[in-house]
Amino acid sequence: MKEYKINKNDAGQRLDKYLAKAVPLLPGGLMHKYLRLKRIKCNGKRCEANQKLVEGDVLSLYINDEFFEKQDSEKAFLLAKPEIDIVYEDEHILLVDKKPGMVVHEDESHSTDTLINRIQSYLYKKGEWDPDKENSFVPSLCNRIDRNTGGIVIAAKTAEALRILNEKIKVREIDKYYLCLVHGTPKPAKGTLKNYIARNTDEKRVYITNGKTKDSLTAITDYKVLKSARGLSLVECRLHTGRTHQIRAQMAHFGHPLAGDTKYGLNKDNKSLPFKHQALYSYKLIFAFETDAGCLEYLNGKTFEVEHIPFADYLV
Repeated sequence: MKEYKINKNDAGQRLDKYLAKAVPLLPGGLMHKYLRLKRIKCNGKRCEANQKLVEGDVLSLYINDEFFEKQDSEKAFLLAKPEIDIVYEDEHILLVDKKPGMVVHEDESHSTDTLINRIQSYLYKKGEWDPDKENSFVPSLCNRIDRNTGGIVIAAKTAEALRILNEKIKVREIDKYYLCLVHGTPKPAKGTLKNYIARNTDEKRVYITNGKTKDSLTAITDYKVLKSARGLSLVECRLHTGRTHQIRAQMAHFGHPLAGDTKYGLNKDNKSLPFKHQALYSYKLIFAFETDAGCLEYLNGKTFEVEHIPFADYLV
């Protein structure tokens, strides 16, 4: 038998969601069976899968020890360097400037040197997070950007902050601005790109359609040309939707592919440029809450920017 005392980071979750994280080796079907057989109890009483947990609750699990064995993958963060470029940090959140070339989560390369592992390693070494003292919560990313795109990534240091930020991103109360270098000079110099994006997972790319299809999603991006020179333009983009490769695909469809982008642009156009990958950076974040933000209300109206964008001076 093993007991879990629900702490602040665990509270507010459904029981089944909590168990899926706290005891990941326990199959879902078996978990529901044990609930029916009263081999999983809350405060000594029978409980239901959809029951909301409260701080101070005690879960008693009368199940085999094999389900509690720690998995090696849970400590992968210990293999990562605790080196991150911090844009902003407080007790609830961490804004990190991810450099181009780094993946945010583990991918098919299975490298442990990911952004989330670095963040967890950083917080662990600071003494702000210890997985052995947490039942279900781990510091998590609230947004993600492509391996070869740089810029601000939001990490939640508490479960409450994670829930709030995920909701704010969902209802679009966090404004994300990007800078990019594109071929040519977009005309008009300011406007909105609105069309539809269909994803091809086999090719790891997306396709733009002007009309809606059953597999496509609406994509909306505001753009503004800041400077033009040497056949390129520095453009600021504001995302209204967050589709895969949205800016890269939309600008290419508009006739102005990103410099260095060989997936949506042409190799011959990029051959003479010094960019190893697409010139795209998530450089600014504005918290624009229109509804209650709970413990993060103090962030409302605040703007955060990256100090240096690698390609921003190329047109000087």
